[in-house]
Amino acid sequence: MGRLEGAVAHITGAASGIGAACVDRFATEGAVVVGTDIQEPIGAFTGVTFETLDVRDEGAQQAVAERIVADHGRLDIVVTAAGVAVGGPVHVLDSGEWQRCQDINVTGTMYSIKAALPAMLDQRAGAIVTVASVEGIEGCEGGSAYNASKGAVILLTKNIACDYGRAGIRANALCPGFVNTPLLAGTLPEGEFKDGVREQHKLGRLGEPDELAAAALFLASDDASFVTGVALPVDGGYTAGHAYGLAESFATL
Repeated sequence: MGRLEGAVAHITGAASGIGAACVDRFATEGAVVVGTDIQEPIGAFTGVTFETLDVRDEGAQQAVAERIVADHGRLDIVVTAAGVAVGGPVHVLDSGEWQRCQDINVTGTMYSIKAALPAMLDQRAGAIVTVASVEGIEGCEGGSAYNASKGAVILLTKNIACDYGRAGIRANALCPGFVNTPLLAGTLPEGEFKDGVREQHKLGRLGEPDELAAAALFLASDDASFVTGVALPVDGGYTAGHAYGLAESFATL
């Protein structure tokens, strides 16, 4: 029996990257999964329902949640993987791009949670996993809009944990380091800069989507039944501290 056997999950941003990896892993673990995205999925999902959704549309979010409950009788898990990356120092940042980033990453996340809460409150149970970022924990050059949005996602998640914990609803933020996804490929081309980012991870490599899906599975499952309000870095040591190459001078390393 899988770790999510019988659970019903809604995963946004399901067409690619971390969202798609969560769809595959959650379905493998026995969940009934409804994946949504504004784009068509890159690959085929087996036994998974896929719907087109713009997370900025509150009415569409509510309709998806209501259909899930009507079709499956409950809604146990929400994973908010939909997001965009917008960057640049503030003095050159386009105001429209700033707003688009906040609308998708923050407001879209809130709408996904808000739509699921009526069912979870009726059930007196639920697990919410938001996809934030290590860039919501600490700053990064050129990351103004994205960092601000992911910091907001973390605090929103903590507030959800505070507000709904007594109703049996857990909320945790997954904070990836830099992960090999189409989103990263579109914002961080190969070259010296990407090599430098890679080296900031103490394991000396970027993450893979299935590694983040494994952590999301833990947070969504009963294995994390006493875990709520956490911002969990899954980052290869990116936020562990600074490394300057000193340890490499020791022969054992």
